[in-house]
Amino acid sequence: MAVMIFAVEERIDHSTDRQAKSRLKMKVPLLDLHSQYGTLREELRAAALRVMDSQQFILGPDVAALEDEIAVYTRARHAVSCASGSDALLLALMALDVKAGDEVVTTPYSFFATAAAIARVGARPVFVDIDPLFYNIVPDKIEAAITERTRAIMPVHLYGQCAEMSAIMEIGERHGIPVIEDAAQAIGAEDEERQAGTIGTIGCFSFYPSKNLGGAGDGGMMTAGDDELARRLRMLRVHGSETKYHHQLIGINSRLDSLQAAVLRVKLPHLERWSEARRENAERYHQLFEDAGLLEEISLPAVRPQVRHIFNQYVIRAGARRDALIAHLKQNDIGTDVYYPVPLHLQECFSYLGYGEGDFPEAERAARETIALPIYPELTEEQQSYVVESICGFMR
Repeated sequence: MAVMIFAVEERIDHSTDRQAKSRLKMKVPLLDLHSQYGTLREELRAAALRVMDSQQFILGPDVAALEDEIAVYTRARHAVSCASGSDALLLALMALDVKAGDEVVTTPYSFFATAAAIARVGARPVFVDIDPLFYNIVPDKIEAAITERTRAIMPVHLYGQCAEMSAIMEIGERHGIPVIEDAAQAIGAEDEERQAGTIGTIGCFSFYPSKNLGGAGDGGMMTAGDDELARRLRMLRVHGSETKYHHQLIGINSRLDSLQAAVLRVKLPHLERWSEARRENAERYHQLFEDAGLLEEISLPAVRPQVRHIFNQYVIRAGARRDALIAHLKQNDIGTDVYYPVPLHLQECFSYLGYGEGDFPEAERAARETIALPIYPELTEEQQSYVVESICGFMR
C-alpha cells in the first residue's frame, strides 16, 4: 500500500451546507463505551461474578489465563501482566537495569508516561523529533542522539501505527542497545507482518478503557521473547520476589487485578472485529472528506507501507484554524480531543533537561495543528457523515 498523502483539486459544493443544516443535530461522542458494554453486558457481569465467587482477586487463574491468551494473540513467547501501561514502561526499564545517569532515546510527542517512566528510574529522556506524516520517531535522528550513556531506545507506536521498527532494531543491534516498544495504543498493529510489542526487547501495552482492548479500569501487559527477562519482569511486579517473603530484586507492587483480567478475557475475542471496524471507519472518513473536497484544507492520517494501522485515534491536521474548529465541533455536539497539546520537552516538569521551544519543530507543529475525531467501532455511517458535514460547514 502506498503512503497516503492527500491533496486533490478543491470542489466547492454549496449543497453540503444545506444538507448539514437540514440534518437533525446529533450527538457524536469522541468515545462511546456504553455501546460496546451493551453488546457484552451479560458476559461481563458473569465474568465479574465468577471472580467475586472465587475470592481470588490478586494474580488468580484469570490473570494467568489472560497472559496466555495475550501471548497467543501477539505471537509473543511471554506475556506478563501488571497494574497499568505506565507501570509496564517502568518495569521494562527496571528489568533492563536502566538507572540514574543513563540515557533513553525517545519521542517528545507522546503521552506523559513515556518520558515519566524514564525519569522515575533516574535516567535522562533524550528526545528525537517525529515524522510529520506518521507522528512517530524518526530512526535517522535516533542514531545521532546515541551516546556512551544510552541504555535503551523507546519508540512509541502512536495512534495505533507502528514506528519504523526494522530501522530502529538495526540501530539498536548495531550499538548493542535494547529497544522497548511503547505499544500502549497499538495492540494488534503490525509492522511487516510482525505484531507490535514483539519486535523489540520488551513490548508494553495499556488496557486503559479508551484503548482498543480496554478494561474496567487500569491494567497493563509486557511481552518478551527472552526467558530470563520475562522472569525478571514477573519478579519486579511483586516487590522483586519469586518466593513469598524472599526478595532477590527491589521491585514494586504492580499486579493486575483478577477482575480486570476477567473483563479483558471477555473482550479479547472481539478485538480483531473491533480493530477492523476502526480501519473501515478510517477508510470511510477518507472517502467522505474527499467527496466533500476538503483534502487541501484537512490533512488526513497517513499510513506507512507494510503496516497494519489499528486506529486507536483518528487524527487530522487543521492548521492554524485547529482551535476554532474544535470550538465549532463542540457547538455541534461532536467530541474531539488533542493528542497532545504540549510536547514532552516543553512540559514544566522536564525543564531541567534544558530543551526549549523550537528544538523539535515537527512535534511542536503537530501539537498546534492536530485534532482527534471519533473513530470507535460502533460509530455509524450517519454519525461520520455528520462529523464531516460539520467540518465542511466550518471550512466553507
